[in-house]
Amino acid sequence: MATLKDIARTLDLSITQVSRALNDHSDVSEETRLRVKEMAQAMNYHPNASARKLVSGRSGMVGLVVPQHRNIGQDGIFIEAVAGLSAQFSGRGMQFVLHIMAEHEPVLPVYQRLIGKAMLDGFVLIDPLDHDPRIDFLKKAGIAFVVHGRVGKAIDYPYFDIENEQLAYDLTSHLTARGHRCIALLNGISGRSYVTVRKQGYCRALRDAGAEELPHLHLGGEMDEANGLTHTIRLFSGDAPRPTAIVCGNVRLARGVYQALAALGLRVPTDVSVVAHDDELPSLRASAFFPALTVTKAPLRDSWEPLVDCLTGAIEGKPLATLQRIGSYTFIERNSVADAAMA
Repeated sequence: MATLKDIARTLDLSITQVSRALNDHSDVSEETRLRVKEMAQAMNYHPNASARKLVSGRSGMVGLVVPQHRNIGQDGIFIEAVAGLSAQFSGRGMQFVLHIMAEHEPVLPVYQRLIGKAMLDGFVLIDPLDHDPRIDFLKKAGIAFVVHGRVGKAIDYPYFDIENEQLAYDLTSHLTARGHRCIALLNGISGRSYVTVRKQGYCRALRDAGAEELPHLHLGGEMDEANGLTHTIRLFSGDAPRPTAIVCGNVRLARGVYQALAALGLRVPTDVSVVAHDDELPSLRASAFFPALTVTKAPLRDSWEPLVDCLTGAIEGKPLATLQRIGSYTFIERNSVADAAMA
């Protein structure tokens, strides 16, 4: 395997010049930088992380720590996240390390071990909790990180997020504007920050419309097709008031809702109106539902580049104000909503 010394000897440069060129130091000319990088590629040079750490103070390696669960290999959102982040870091010449925790393993000792090895420059945090211990731990440890989401009101760390509270408000108020007052929300796992703020947006829209908040109409859990189906069956069983409309946290839930309503002999939107948030996963198109699904849309793939930008900026010590970003979403009205009088 080629070394820095091999590249330096071939180009008649010093090892220091080669190292600084590969690490994009400003005191190296553009011509030299290009020569060195082209030769490194031609010689199939791969930097040793320990050596890079000694020279630059950085390993060029970042990590994502996730808990193990039974269906992790079939989780389309997880696979998209890993693939997207890995591609973005690779494009910046960095290595992306995925660490899957053992089942029921405490999270903070995992970060402590990874930090103790001094091989990672920073971390991406996904699925933040309302009171996420990882954030305080990494802040106190002085380790760079970026959060896919926001936690709390005093946000003094890098993040990329969308306005989850507002999109839930928009979806719910679209239904109240059509006369619906008994509206269900199929949400994610309780305690996750985006789940909490989406419920807040849903409740705010109900209050603005003068509609009652009925606890049995808010259901949470894994946002998959199976839960969409079982939640819907539950909503239309028993003596509690039944919804005339349903807000779904994602399109996978909505697909389960459609299946359950069809099994119950109920039609969308004549009997029940349905809306959802759309992460635009490649395998599931809201426009292909029948009838086509009304959504707020923010493609998940648009998260990876800003997350990587923010983490690399944090590692480089850029100002915090440049490392906090909000993505946009669009509202797309299709054919899955009818006036409540028709329901």
